[in-house]
Amino acid sequence: MLHSMSTTVEPSSERSAAEVNEEIRALWLRSGGTLSVEQREEYQRLVMEWAAAAPDSEQAA
Repeated sequence: MLHSMSTTVEPSSERSAAEVNEEIRALWLRSGGTLSVEQREEYQRLVMEWAAAAPDSEQAA
């Protein structure tokens, strides 16, 4: 069975790359280093959000 995954990032809030990175690190810590299917989906969403935020964060520095 083929699953489609949305690749669009919904900007729920304007967070910096550092804030999103901190959430990614917390996800890995909570998971103990092994992500469940749901956690992988969250991780992918967070990485997309981080990538979208990263250029703006660098310009502000």
